[in-house]
Order: sequence, then structure tokens, then C-alpha cells
Amino acid sequence: MKLNSAQIERALSQFDAQALPDNHPAVPQLNSLFGDHTFFLDNSGLNVLEPTEAPEVGTQIGKIVNLADWSDDNLTKLTPHEPEPTGVVVSLGSKH
Repeated sequence: MKLNSAQIERALSQFDAQALPDNHPAVPQLNSLFGDHTFFLDNSGLNVLEPTEAPEVGTQIGKIVNLADWSDDNLTKLTPHEPEPTGVVVSLGSKH
């Protein structure tokens, strides 16, 4: 899921991570591997937000999915794996 700047801000207020800016040199490669997403880095690795059904009509929510784990102690190399839900759900606010 590709997020706008307001959605990124809302997500980061609920999820301790850093969003990779679209102009980051790794983004084109990540897009070719995982699709067009906003990518987040945290202590566990590389994550994206996948849309999910909201219990309230008109509210947009998503779940954080981990795509790659850090493979070194310096947090500089990632090892991709099958997408794993993290259990973290964030509210992006109103769909309107």
C-alpha cells in the first residue's frame, strides 16, 4: 500500500519505525521485489502496511507486515522472507 505523507505520519504515530522516502536509492529495487509500497524500517527489519477491513465504515486501517529481517548486528543488511504479519494494526483515519 502506497501512503501519502499524512497517512505515513499517522502510521508512524502508532508504529515505531522509519519510513523510507520515495527518493531513497533502495526504493526502486524494493518496488521490483515487493510491489509499490511505502516501506518502513524498524528494529525487526523491512515492513509494509497492507490494507485490511475496518470495523467502522469509513475508517481506513492496515496491518503491518514484515518482509525482511536484519541479517547483521549493524542493521545494514536485510534477508527477505515470506510476508509475516506482525500483529500491529494502525488506523489511517477516514477514507474521505
